[in-house]
Amino acid sequence: MNRINMEEVKNNYLQFAGELRSLMLSTLDEEGKPFISYAPFVAHDNKMYIYISRIANHYHYMDKRPQVDVMLIEDEAASGNLFARQRARFPCTAKNVGNEGYPEVFALFEEKFPAKLVTMLRGLDFNLFELTPKTGRYVAGFGLAFDLDLAGEQIEHVARDGHASSAAAK
Repeated sequence: MNRINMEEVKNNYLQFAGELRSLMLSTLDEEGKPFISYAPFVAHDNKMYIYISRIANHYHYMDKRPQVDVMLIEDEAASGNLFARQRARFPCTAKNVGNEGYPEVFALFEEKFPAKLVTMLRGLDFNLFELTPKTGRYVAGFGLAFDLDLAGEQIEHVARDGHASSAAAK
């Protein structure tokens, strides 16, 4: 039986999350139905930060219901592909933190995105939302899944359908 190097899994996940530019955000509309779209994000201190326009549906949905789901997908263009090679899904709590303060977060946005874009967003009706992830599921390949607790930095292997040991073999 193959042993899984959890430190390697954690490092692979952190690299995967760090290279992505946007996330899929799922909130519930007034009727309780899921509403999904993309949002630019950065990660800082075990939280995710996203820019949302004040006229966007997500902005109003998150103010009313702070519980949201976030999905990171390796290939953003393949978001409809449930079998994307790597993806992570987290339930989060959203908090509107406005546009003032958070210099480290804005510096991360400026590193990740063109400075002109960040300047434009800060000048428009966009607000910064802080997403606090709870335990989520990181999926790498087919059938290999890991439960994540970012705050505690614990990644626990979850074997599903007997695929985990064969998928982990190198």
